[in-house]
Amino acid sequence: MAVRLRQSDRVQGHKIKSLVCTRLGDPSTSSNLVVKYSNSAGDAHVPLPPNCVRIKVVAAALNFADSLQIQGVYQEKKKCPFIPGNECSGVVLEVGKDVDPEQSTIHLGDHVCAVTDGGAFSEEAIAPAISVIKVPKSSDVEAAAGLPVAFGTAYMGLCMRARVQRGQVVLVLGAAGGVGMAAVQISKHYQAKVIAVVRGSDKAALVRELGADVCIDTSGVSHPEHLVRSEVKKILSNSGVDIVFDPVGGSLGSMAFNHLVRFGGQVIVVGFASGSVQEYKSNIALVKNITIHGLYWGAHMHHKPQEFRESLRKVGKLFANGDIRVPVSHQYALEQAQEAFQVLKNRSVSGKLLFLPTRKSML
Repeated sequence: MAVRLRQSDRVQGHKIKSLVCTRLGDPSTSSNLVVKYSNSAGDAHVPLPPNCVRIKVVAAALNFADSLQIQGVYQEKKKCPFIPGNECSGVVLEVGKDVDPEQSTIHLGDHVCAVTDGGAFSEEAIAPAISVIKVPKSSDVEAAAGLPVAFGTAYMGLCMRARVQRGQVVLVLGAAGGVGMAAVQISKHYQAKVIAVVRGSDKAALVRELGADVCIDTSGVSHPEHLVRSEVKKILSNSGVDIVFDPVGGSLGSMAFNHLVRFGGQVIVVGFASGSVQEYKSNIALVKNITIHGLYWGAHMHHKPQEFRESLRKVGKLFANGDIRVPVSHQYALEQAQEAFQVLKNRSVSGKLLFLPTRKSML
């Protein structure tokens, strides 16, 4: 998508549209998300925070964590009112004067994607410079909104923690979700064999297209953990997988750890989309020498910024080279927030959900 920033978009004092959470609650069923207009974040009396970049948002990606945060059950809690959203893509409007040019090569007018500390569901967003990466102008800038969190998480887990190797077997649970699709593609890029677990034939088709060697479709199954266990054992002739990539948790994640990991294997825990956490038997970890990696990728921005930046740099390069892509399932205006969160909650997506907050006439 070609994007052109009009000079009028840089005029101070214009009103910007944002999606505001006015009270905590389920965003798919309540009216707690309201579109409001406010002064531009670029007004002279609203200076950029230290080491930050202001972005004209083309697209913002909707993640499961956004729903949890709006409900007040995420590990990082916000006080109402607040603007949700933690990743976006767009065009750079302003680079803070204190941004170190040796640490960031971002300039006015660059196409970028970024991780934000909230505020992405808006026509303008502010992001720490460390979390902003360039997107080639020949690439799909809208789809790039779904790049940082999912692919940064998958890359750090698979490549920087588990150090996935050619020929290893990676079991990806929830493979049709954003981070699951990222894990499939990154595993295949490093020539691993991927067994993907999905729910639905359309999702299975997409994940195969992204490179999965085998798909296990659990749709219509009351106890998917039983099906996955038997199918994986059949596929591998009762030997185990090298790596389990788990954004799902619950009984499926617990089963994968307890029954499917080979001796010396690894488990990467990145989420609990099932609504319940995994239950691991520590004696199994001991006897089988299993390594468990707990991975909250976003926390690395503050605790291990160099690793955080490296993961973003790597996935940005893979995206620019066309080695990975961000499948987009649905696109919504900010006014359609409740519908978007309903789709997310019902898991009726094969790819990323995007908000497009900026009117097309402004691009």
